[in-house]
Amino acid sequence: MKKHIIIGTLFALVLLASVARASEIVERTDLADIFQGFDGTFIMYDEGAARYTVFNKALSETRLPPCSTFKVFHALIGLDSGVLDRDDARTLMKWNGKPSSIAAWNHDQTLASAMRHSVVWYFQRVATGIGEERMQRGLDRIGYGNRDISGGLTRFWLQSSLKISPREQVGLLRALFNGSLPFAAEDIAVVKRDITLSSGNGVRFMGKTGSGSDDADRGIIGWFVGGVETPHNRWSFAVNIQGPDASGVRARGIAEAALKRLSILP
Repeated sequence: MKKHIIIGTLFALVLLASVARASEIVERTDLADIFQGFDGTFIMYDEGAARYTVFNKALSETRLPPCSTFKVFHALIGLDSGVLDRDDARTLMKWNGKPSSIAAWNHDQTLASAMRHSVVWYFQRVATGIGEERMQRGLDRIGYGNRDISGGLTRFWLQSSLKISPREQVGLLRALFNGSLPFAAEDIAVVKRDITLSSGNGVRFMGKTGSGSDDADRGIIGWFVGGVETPHNRWSFAVNIQGPDASGVRARGIAEAALKRLSILP
């Protein structure tokens, strides 16, 4: 276990150091109006320009529960451990019949549908299949935030013990998109497929929402993290918002507005 912790720490340090050496940071206070009154942050890394663009730098470096954005790397660990299959049809899990207030959850699910609808029960079963040891090893390998799963195997990412900053999210997404994470390329391709929201005219838009609350008096939080790929460039980004009406859906709208203002999305 100690070996994996050391490797994960080294991976995270190398990732941060390589970015810090060559990256410019541009703060964009003019993005404030996009946040519609929410306390929030937008942070994006432009691979071609080797540059961060950030609104609210302090919040971009604050660790928060990842909520359902963790599903991106949860799926990757599930694929790597053999709990999930690269063939989506072979990832089918039966609904137990207990109704949820979210209608889309009240069906059998595959990895693709569970990612699309952010189905908590599906990923709780995946976590159980992975087990604590392999889950911890997966987080240690990539240096995911504070790597703390003490909140319970089926709850640690849901406003619990696991915390990660928006900037750390962007660093891991960069590694995911450029193939430098210590996972099989085929597994990375599956995850990218399942978080792709649109693809056309040479622009691939990927993302995952997350909604929940924080135990540090910040109240309700909303996340949207992802990336944009074109034939000539790639951008990785994260948005976090906080407030009574914060949600992943609202965070996605803010992210899209920022990306359009920066002429990254049409």
